[in-house]
Amino acid sequence: MKFFVDTADLAEIKDLASTGLLDGVTTNPSLVAQSGAKSFIALIEEICKVVKGPVSAEVAATDYATMLKEGQRLAKIAKNVAVKVPLTPDGLKVCKALSDGGTMVNVTLCFSASQAILAAKAGASFISPFIGRLDDISTDGMQLVRDIVQIYKNYPAFKTEVLVASIRHPLHLVDAARIGAHVATIPPKVIRQLYSHPLTDKGLAAFVADWQKTGQSILDAA
Repeated sequence: MKFFVDTADLAEIKDLASTGLLDGVTTNPSLVAQSGAKSFIALIEEICKVVKGPVSAEVAATDYATMLKEGQRLAKIAKNVAVKVPLTPDGLKVCKALSDGGTMVNVTLCFSASQAILAAKAGASFISPFIGRLDDISTDGMQLVRDIVQIYKNYPAFKTEVLVASIRHPLHLVDAARIGAHVATIPPKVIRQLYSHPLTDKGLAAFVADWQKTGQSILDAA
């Protein structure tokens, strides 16, 4: 499974990229606003320099003509930009136009399997089902991921990767991996939660205490 980080915070991206675990980045208008970046284009340029994998940059318009122009502008920033478009009729038209031209496209705000089928037929590189937002309205978000993964497996001609979004906690990630989703885009906080387990902390503390009792130093050893 590929790990993308869901943030526009450049410092966070650099820190997580240094672990070697990061395969890409997703951003959206809300995350960009939270980052305080004065220039969206400059921010995406910097992120693309830090991360070699796909970097999702979302259009701001909602009509076809303007979305297409914005998508073409974003695609020029770097080869690893994935233009992010909403799952609307105009968004899918833009997806088709850009993907036909060789640009990666991430179709976002997917909330049904039928929408995911449309995105695959439009040539999307990624489909982003928002599982957390479905859970928020008492709907099984993970079932949507199961449905999309199964449908895509039925049709080898579909090359779209399932990018699980709106992940709220580590179990979301584990469930998505168990189902066979290709990608998970995860907030920095949740990525760091993946490391944590009380038995790991307890075991490490015991090892450190026992080693100190020996009075030895590996670095000072002859």
